[in-house]
Amino acid sequence: MSDKYKANDPAGIYFITFSVVQWADVFTRREYCEIICNSLAYCLKEKNLTLYAWCIMTNHLHLICSSPMLASTIRDFKKYTAKELYRAIQQNPQESRKGWLSWLIKSGGELSSKHEEYRFWQPGYHPILLDNNALVDQKLDYLHRNPVTAGFVEEPEHWFYSSARDYAGDHGRLPITFIQ
Repeated sequence: MSDKYKANDPAGIYFITFSVVQWADVFTRREYCEIICNSLAYCLKEKNLTLYAWCIMTNHLHLICSSPMLASTIRDFKKYTAKELYRAIQQNPQESRKGWLSWLIKSGGELSSKHEEYRFWQPGYHPILLDNNALVDQKLDYLHRNPVTAGFVEEPEHWFYSSARDYAGDHGRLPITFIQ
């Protein structure tokens, strides 16, 4: 088995991405983004996750982070948020896409190799070790410019669900550690 996309360095800083099944635009509602933020805050406090940068897009999430047990932290994060997001979608009376999203998430589970009840996230998280300053700068710029490139905002720091505000000198939604 390849080690290309494994978090093998417990002291390493990694760029990782989580994508929703079928790239469904789930994070268009604030309450779903808040589930992600609250879960990340829990991992920061209880799971020894260090968060350097983050950005929630409509159908995926980027993090630059580290943890001595990154794989298990990510596994737990994805498992918990999948359950919470699925439940939130089911219980949201304002969710006009409930039937479609439920079908999509259940189909993802049925089609998975484990034949799960449902699957919210695509498998894996594609960790990329950021082992030099040029790579750190490239991924940090990519992550923060993602909402600008998508045409949602004109400046990275205008995107609420991102650490770009912190890097612009303002206070963001989650506590971050600046990369030295």
